[in-house]
Amino acid sequence: MSPLIDRHGRTKRKLRISLTDRCNFRCTYCMPEHPDWLPRASLLGRGEIVRLAGLFVDHGIDQIRLTGGEPLLRRDLSECVREISALRARGLARLSMTTNASRIAPKARELVEAGIDDFNVSLDAIDPDTFRRLTRREIAPVLDGIDALVDAGAKVKLNAVVIRGDNEKDVVPLLEWAMARGLPLRFIEYMPLDAPGHWKRDAVVSEAEMLAAIGERHHVESVPRSHDPATPYVVDGRYPLGIISTVSNPFCSTCDRLRITATGELFTCLFSPIGTPLGARLREGLDDEALAAQVARAVWLKDAGYASRPGPVDRPLTMHAMGG
Repeated sequence: MSPLIDRHGRTKRKLRISLTDRCNFRCTYCMPEHPDWLPRASLLGRGEIVRLAGLFVDHGIDQIRLTGGEPLLRRDLSECVREISALRARGLARLSMTTNASRIAPKARELVEAGIDDFNVSLDAIDPDTFRRLTRREIAPVLDGIDALVDAGAKVKLNAVVIRGDNEKDVVPLLEWAMARGLPLRFIEYMPLDAPGHWKRDAVVSEAEMLAAIGERHHVESVPRSHDPATPYVVDGRYPLGIISTVSNPFCSTCDRLRITATGELFTCLFSPIGTPLGARLREGLDDEALAAQVARAVWLKDAGYASRPGPVDRPLTMHAMGG
């Protein structure tokens, strides 16, 4: 079937699917302290998720990432993974998951065997007090979860959002902790996706500032970038580091990603003000051909992205409900 291409010539290869808006963490940059959860009946069922995933795979999506909220809060997570992994027969090449890892230790091997190829673990600081201040949770279960994933033979990458006044001093300690364990790390600039009115531009620690801090202790060399959102670097000639600099150096011109919320709403950009309600249309009885036509139209109309209209996006959804 025809691939999904937008009017700027960007072909879509990656899809993020939020399995739930619920999360057991309360990260300050991601959600309000007292979030309003979506009604459970509004969330996509497993069959609906797999049907939508298959539709996208049939139109050229070959990488799917399962997100939340926190995916481990979904009771049928392993079944979701197995059924989506079965789409490899139709063209899926890679199935990934983003998690805070606090509940993953008992399920790590099961999820690897079910079909997860790699995991992104959110770890914004290695200092326990800083971690607690950012997430309002303890770090020990997360570190246990990372160890369990490694023991299960999983590929693990760490993600850290850097916010001035909160954890910018943890950039180098976290990097050195990850380097000692051979775990790839990506730093992420603080993006305007949290509670309305909360984000401030001066809280952004830019890519250049992160590199300057790292450069005081390590040799950092840039390498050619691909379609990945992170600008790649090599630290001390051996360690792979990435920095996602959406605010200071947007990568919109190479964006190949789409995302579906836990209710089945398609957002063609993380900063889109509105989405396309595929879940609602599916429940109204639209067949796959009609759904595919709506997807193709939404993708075609995708705008240039954050680079064309920087700043906070005006919509009721915050980061935890968008799937990151």
